[in-house]
Amino acid sequence: CSSLAIGTTTGYKLFSLSSVEQLDQVHESNEIPDVYIVERLFSSSLVVVVSHAKPQQMNVYHFKKGTEICNYSYSSHILSIRLNRQRLVVCLEESIYIHNIKDMKLLKTILDIPPNTTGLCALSINHANSYLAYPGSATSGEIALYDGNTLKTACTIPAHDGPLAALAFNSTGSKLASASEKGTVIRVFSVPGGQKLYEFRRGMKRYVNISSLVFSMDSQFLCASSNTETVHIFKLEHLTDSRPEEPPTWSGYMGKMFQAATNYLPAQVSGMMSQDRAFATVRLNISGQRNICALSTIQKLPRLLVTTSDGHLYIYNLDPQDGGECVLIKNHSLLGSGKMEENKENDLQPPVPQSYAATVARQSTVPSTSTMPGYSEDGGALRGEVIPEHEFATGPVCLDDENEFPPVSI
Repeated sequence: CSSLAIGTTTGYKLFSLSSVEQLDQVHESNEIPDVYIVERLFSSSLVVVVSHAKPQQMNVYHFKKGTEICNYSYSSHILSIRLNRQRLVVCLEESIYIHNIKDMKLLKTILDIPPNTTGLCALSINHANSYLAYPGSATSGEIALYDGNTLKTACTIPAHDGPLAALAFNSTGSKLASASEKGTVIRVFSVPGGQKLYEFRRGMKRYVNISSLVFSMDSQFLCASSNTETVHIFKLEHLTDSRPEEPPTWSGYMGKMFQAATNYLPAQVSGMMSQDRAFATVRLNISGQRNICALSTIQKLPRLLVTTSDGHLYIYNLDPQDGGECVLIKNHSLLGSGKMEENKENDLQPPVPQSYAATVARQSTVPSTSTMPGYSEDGGALRGEVIPEHEFATGPVCLDDENEFPPVSI
């Protein structure tokens, strides 16, 4: 949630979201027109691009060097791409391809998935828990949960009655949020077990198209946006007895009974039974447009970011204590010319003990794994991972920006 990538009819742009007042343009490319997918690997120089000119081809670039790392072609149109430090996932309508991001080798093809016309899928950003979620049914809200590290199915979750519309993992890959095409109820499940933990009601409208679900980095909040003008932020907490007194109505008495019952149930079940209203909301001045949200910390304060398909970024203040209506503090145009600050992000990142470039440049035949730590900082060396030379490049992939790949901060 610290950078923004947009695809346009003329190419793509990358922005850094390090301040409220200034939107820093990190990179702009006009080499490929009609870009409809652009995914950047966190704040690194690795970016994946798909164009309407070649909708079956994925191009992987090192944008700071202006070089193509590799490209892959598939049997049908690419609908979405997800990536973390361990895996790159390509979603087609009826199949999913899982690549090893170290060398882009194809590890697994999940064939004959239910028709997934929107390319709906989610990948945990935590590469230690590279869980992948995608629709397990075209007619019901079943979620297929897949372990991208072991390349095995983890479980299936009967999440909703109707087809799925949105999926999102939290930052650690321990929770999964989902919404159906109806869009009135949002549920949160444990990963990998699939137990229902929370249930939130977004509203009572009969049909709302939820376009974006996102957790805050600390997993305390969950944001949902749709084609309406309202953005909802829910707080992931259990019911307590400190709530205000309910009015003496039938629903009030039932609510008390319901709340009392939770005191005798396990924490997971009681949390699942709560159906809280939104903790905080935003009223956009537009409706009917697709938008994407993020909950981020900018200049040490919690912010809600909303990017709309007409090319605007809205930044709101979020009160983490009292919630309520979020206040708009800045509106940026993404289609104008941004300020280029190539090296600003590198200044924010601590040094990496072993750079990706130095690891790649070593001979892959070296037997010692103790001097060649793996790609993941949480135990790659223990697994003895060795990063080989890139088979799609003329030589080793020399990503020699010490602080930028693999990224050490999200």
